[in-house]
Amino acid sequence: MSGDVRGRRVEGEEGSAAVEFLAVGVLLLVPLVYLVLTLGRVQAATFAAEAGAREASRVLATTNGDARAAARAEAAVALALADQGFAVEPGSLVLECAARPCRSPEAAVAATVRVRVALPLVPAFVRAAVPAEVPVRVRRTAVADRFAAS
Repeated sequence: MSGDVRGRRVEGEEGSAAVEFLAVGVLLLVPLVYLVLTLGRVQAATFAAEAGAREASRVLATTNGDARAAARAEAAVALALADQGFAVEPGSLVLECAARPCRSPEAAVAATVRVRVALPLVPAFVRAAVPAEVPVRVRRTAVADRFAAS
């Protein structure tokens, strides 16, 4: 014997490499796919909250009448959240004004948007026992125009 083992086969090992490759591949791929799904939803919530807060603060700084401005800001947030597939919940939008009325010259107005992202594929009984959400909160501030008519 020359010590060359390239031509020899071990009995009972045919095809086990493919099974091992599949098993390890699935074990690594499933958590990776879940992570990508979760991060995608959190990123979508961040985009929605940022766009909603930005537009709500702009609307608040440029619209005459506090009630009308608040209604338009809520509509802007609802549109931004719906665009990314999220529902508007009570308390999703919090508006703050540094002066009354909000559109006073050079007054700072702020909008805070909160979105809760439920973790995908988590059963309802687990959600009841353990918090299975990622909170996303964005706050944007705008300044009313110095020469705006009150």
